[in-house]
Amino acid sequence: MAKRKKLAKRVIVAQPHRFTKRYSLVDVIFRKEKKFLYFVAFSLLAAGVVYPYPAVAMWVGFAFAGYSAIANDSIQTLGTYIGSNEDKKWYWQWLFMGLIFLGTVYYSWHVFDGDVTYQRLASKGFDQTPDKFVFLQLASPIILLLLTRFRIPVSTTFMLLSVFTVSSGAIVSMVSKSLMGYVAAFGAALIIYLLLTKAIKRFVKGEAHSFWVWAQWIISGFLWHTWLAQDLANVAVYLPRKLDIVEFSAFAGFIFLGLGFMFFKRGEKIQDIINEKSDVRDVRSATIIDLIYAIILYFFKEINNIPMSTTWVFVGLLAGRELGIRIQSQDSGEKFAKTFKLIGKDIASVTIGLIISVILAIAINPVIQEELINFLFK
Repeated sequence: MAKRKKLAKRVIVAQPHRFTKRYSLVDVIFRKEKKFLYFVAFSLLAAGVVYPYPAVAMWVGFAFAGYSAIANDSIQTLGTYIGSNEDKKWYWQWLFMGLIFLGTVYYSWHVFDGDVTYQRLASKGFDQTPDKFVFLQLASPIILLLLTRFRIPVSTTFMLLSVFTVSSGAIVSMVSKSLMGYVAAFGAALIIYLLLTKAIKRFVKGEAHSFWVWAQWIISGFLWHTWLAQDLANVAVYLPRKLDIVEFSAFAGFIFLGLGFMFFKRGEKIQDIINEKSDVRDVRSATIIDLIYAIILYFFKEINNIPMSTTWVFVGLLAGRELGIRIQSQDSGEKFAKTFKLIGKDIASVTIGLIISVILAIAINPVIQEELINFLFK
C-alpha cells in the first residue's frame, strides 16, 4: 500500500514537469517570433475585413502572395546564389536580380497584351479574372508565409493557384506535371552526380577562378528569368488577367521592392534548407546546381502552359544530387541515413503543402466539392 502511494506521488510530480516543459517550449517560440506572429494575426484580421470588397481584396491578396511566394521559392532560384555570394553587397545582388525581374515581366506584359504570366493563367481553370473572393483565398498566402517562417518548402503553385481553380481537373494536371518534374530532376541530378562527382570535386578545390563568379551570376540570372516565367502566375492570379499601365507599375514596383527587402535579410529563414546541403556555398557547386535546374525548368516551360510546382522540381534536384554524391563518396551507413532523412524531410514538407492546398481548394470551391462527392458516392 505504501509503495502504491509513493508511485502515485511520483506520477503526480512528473506530470506537471512534463506540461511545464511543453509550455516552456511554446513560450520560447512565441517570444522568439512574437513580432512575426502579431503580423500574421493582423494580416488574417485584415484579410477578413477586405475580402468582401473585390477591388481592394485583389491587391491585398496580391501583396501577401507576392512576398510569401518569392520568400518561400527563393531557395530554388536565389538560394544558392545568396549562399555562395555572402561576400558581395546585398544591394548589387538586388539590383542585378531586380532588373532581370523587371525585364522579364515587362516582356510578357508587352508581348501578351497585358498578361504578366507568359500565358500560364490562360490554361483551362485559371483563365477567369476573379470577381469575388472568400476569406480563405486571402488567407492562403498568409498560411504560406507562416510555413515559410518555419522552414517548410511547400509548393506555392498548389497553395496559391489551387484555391482559384474552377475544376478538379486543373489540380490533377498540375500535380501530374509536378510529379514528372520531380522524377526528371531527381533522375537527371542522380545520373550527373554519379558520373561527375569526382570531376566536380576537383573543380571545387582551392579558391574559385573569377570565371566561376561571372558564370554563376549569368546562369543564376537565366534561372531566375525562367522561374519567373513559370511561377509569376502564382502571384498574378489575384489580379486581372490583363493589366493596364498603372496596374502593371504597382505589380512590378511592389515585387521589386520586396526583393530588395529579402536580399537585405540575406534570404528568409527557409534559406537554411539550402545551407544544410553539401558544398552549396561554393560558387562552382552553386553554378552547376543552377544550370541543371534552369535547363529542366526551361524544358517543362516549353511543354505546355499548365502551371507546375517548381518547388517539387527543386526538391527532386537536391535529393538526386545528395544521393549521387553519397553513393560516389562511398560514405558510411550513418551518412547515408542522414541523406535519406534529409530527402524524406523535404518530401514530407512538399506533401504537407499539397494536402493543405487541396483541403483549401475543396473548402473554397463548391464545384470541386460536388465533383468529390460524385467521385466518392457514385
